[in-house]
Parts: sequence; structure tokens; C-alpha cells
Amino acid sequence: MTTVRATAPGRVNLIGEHTDYNGGLCLPIAIPLGTTATVTRRDDEAVHVTSDRAPEGSAWRQYVDGVVAELRTLGWAVPGLDIEVTSTLPLGGGLSSSAALECAVATAVAGLLGHDLVAHLRRVLAEVARRAETLHVGAPTGGMDQLASMLGRPDHALLLDFADPERPGVTPVPCRPGAAGVVLLVTDTGVRHRLADGDGGYAQRRRECEAGDPRRWRHVQSENDRVRAAAAAMEAGSWGRVGELMVASHVSLREDFEVSCRELDLTVEAALAAGALGARMTGGGFGGCVVSVTHEGRVDAVRDGIDAAYEAAGLPRPVHHEVVPAEGARLT
Repeated sequence: MTTVRATAPGRVNLIGEHTDYNGGLCLPIAIPLGTTATVTRRDDEAVHVTSDRAPEGSAWRQYVDGVVAELRTLGWAVPGLDIEVTSTLPLGGGLSSSAALECAVATAVAGLLGHDLVAHLRRVLAEVARRAETLHVGAPTGGMDQLASMLGRPDHALLLDFADPERPGVTPVPCRPGAAGVVLLVTDTGVRHRLADGDGGYAQRRRECEAGDPRRWRHVQSENDRVRAAAAAMEAGSWGRVGELMVASHVSLREDFEVSCRELDLTVEAALAAGALGARMTGGGFGGCVVSVTHEGRVDAVRDGIDAAYEAAGLPRPVHHEVVPAEGARLT
């Protein structure tokens, strides 16, 4: 085989933020938005990458180079490659566009080399992707994003347990919002963040946790309790309870972990005022997206309420996506 195409999804973390690198719990879903990598074998050792979303030579290329380097570290005979990347994910929007890129490339290369995407290999590729982002890009991610992208399942969230970071626990949890008459609405604030920023952001919070900061750890410990409760409520179809826990999570992220921002708070407040059952920032914070859960009959009202709040604040209108749990990385 000389050309292989693979698609990997982004993710929405329903609850459990900044817990993966602290040995805790989180509850993400893979989503229909994703990244596709078309990989063609070259006759030399060069790796040439093009993208429909970023200019040649921009920093995102480090993610691709990191994946190739880590696959070669495994002992894989990765040849020179032409890689064409396309994506429907907002870049830097808190939906794991970087993990989707890494996992799409890793999956495509695996297919090119004839490897079957069995469960064990999916975990290996998730770790390859995490190492690419941590070691080659400089973003000290905990692994949730890559696992969600590689292992996502339709109609399920993934309860991830990082008590053993070398082999995180993965438990599928039924997640069928449509069957309960509710919708998961993702709102992209348009505020961008970079997890690789070494100061004032994600990396700083990680250092604070490692230093035992009580407020940061109060968030982590309470968030783990909320994840357990949310997983049980979701499995029971109790989306009102899930919504309550999402709101409590956002408050904790805003007050104890201090990773929210004006636009994230405005979105959560507007969604709740318009009748959403719950809403919270999702992703590393300092910008990105909010996920709201709302009754099907209130979706338009919630979307319009958020848009009106942005207009009143003099902010550009945000972009909304309705999402459902989707399949993980796959050859296409």
C-alpha cells in the first residue's frame, strides 16, 4: 500500500478538567468534528506536510514530526512520507485539534505499515501521540485527549482513570443524550489558547499542582467526586443531575483553578439564563469552548441567548456545534 487515509476525532470533555495529569478521573466523548491525514510513501526519508488550515512551516508541524519520531523510537520502519492534512476542528479551541492531528497521522502510518487497529495498538498510538505533544511540542498534557481520540465509541463517554498513568483505566459509559431528549451544544468563544505556553497558563497550573497548592488540589479532589457522580447520573439518564455537576465544575475551575476567562463565564451564564440544564468550560481553559446540555426544545433559545449576550458585550458572535459521542480514530 502506498497511500492511506485516516480520520481522528476531536473530543469534548463533559467533566473532569485538569485531573488527568493529577492521577484523577475525567469523562470525555469523541465528537464528529475531526482531522484527516492522507499519507503517501516516499522513496526517500523526507517528511513533507501540507494542510488546508495552516501555512507551510507553522508550529503545528512539530506535532506531525513528533509522531513520526516517536513511531521510529518504537522501532517502526517509518519511511519518508507525504502527509496531507484536512480538518473540521477549530484550531486551539479546546476540542483537542492537536490530539486529533497526532492520532490521525499515527493511525494513517500504522495503516500504511500494515498494522491492525486492535485495542492494544490503539493504546500504544495514544501514548505515541501524547509523547509527541509533550516531548516534541512542549505541552505537558496528561493523556486524556489522545485516549479519547483513539478509543472513542458512539453512544458512549469514556470514564478515564489516571491513578496509574502508565496504564489508565478506560470504562465506556452509556451516553445517549438524544434518547433522553437532550442536546450537547458546544460554543466556541473564539478566544484562543496555546497549551505549549510555558508561563501564565496550562504549564503553570501543572507546576502549581506538583507543588501541592491547596486551592488547585481542592479543585482536583472535588472534580474527581463530580466525575464519579456524573458518570452514574449519565448512565441512569439523569441529565438534570449531569447539568448540575457541570455547573459546579465550572465554578471550581473559575474560582479554585482559575483557568476561566470573561468569554467562558459569559457563555455559561447566558446558557443557564436561557434554560440550559448545565454548562461548563471544556478543555485546558484560558479560552476555547463551553459545552452545554439542554432540552431539545430549548436549543434555539440557548443558542440565541448566548449570541445576544455576546452582542450586548460587544463581542463577535460565537460558533455553535451540536455534538454526539462519535467513533475513535479509523482508517477511511
